[in-house]
Amino acid sequence: MTLSHLNPDLPIGVFDSGIGGLTVVKEIKRLLPNEGIVYFGDTGRVPYGNKSKSTIIDYSLQITKFLESQGVKLIVIACNTATAHALDAVKKATHLPVIGVVDPGAKAAVHYTKSKRIGVIGTVGTVNSKAYEKAIHKLNSDMLVFSQAAPLFVPLVEEGWFTHPATSLIIREYLKPLENERIDTLVLGCTHYPLLKSAIDREVFSSITLVDSGEEVAKDVKSVLEKHKLLRVSKRTEPFQYFVSDLNFRFKELGKMFMDEPFDKVTLVEWQ
Repeated sequence: MTLSHLNPDLPIGVFDSGIGGLTVVKEIKRLLPNEGIVYFGDTGRVPYGNKSKSTIIDYSLQITKFLESQGVKLIVIACNTATAHALDAVKKATHLPVIGVVDPGAKAAVHYTKSKRIGVIGTVGTVNSKAYEKAIHKLNSDMLVFSQAAPLFVPLVEEGWFTHPATSLIIREYLKPLENERIDTLVLGCTHYPLLKSAIDREVFSSITLVDSGEEVAKDVKSVLEKHKLLRVSKRTEPFQYFVSDLNFRFKELGKMFMDEPFDKVTLVEWQ
């Protein structure tokens, strides 16, 4: 695949089923401060976890086409469920490089584990897809993978309950089965979960390493851009662009919480 026709100053396209993918945006911004970003949050159709595979593929291809129309140079699927179900379809539909969130997290987990016992927490959709299990076993078939759905983590994050006593209780409830399996590495398999990283860290054994897929995705983005000579050299002056399919009243408030900065300019996209 040759991408020599693309301008390195073009932005990176990132999409998610809602707002959680902003944790990935934040990590890309931290690692690659020169890069521009166009973000699409499918807030009108969230959550993806309870949708069929064919529906998630349709949504993902529609968003991919939209991001291409915005002139991006690379697409990041910053949603675990969309990555699990639609990554291959998106790769086939576009000439641009595409990065999902599952493979980078799986690669990091295999790298960090010493006992070969890896835990994965995610939405019901991600856990049922066995996406992380497949990705980890593809890298090393000797790994033992123990998965746990943690659906209540998303509303806890969106309520901002990072230090609430209820959060500690729910974390312990979800993680107890994984600790009983003597895992030494835990993949945060949902883009909301990094905001609970400190709370999770307080509740797990000190010997457990937490894998934040957002951090790992940012490293992969840098690697792919370097490979195709698409890293932006000039300093970014334009603001990030944020698009949503439904501008609910809490999106800007949550966006500010996710990004740790003012979050005012959000554009509504109305599908035809």
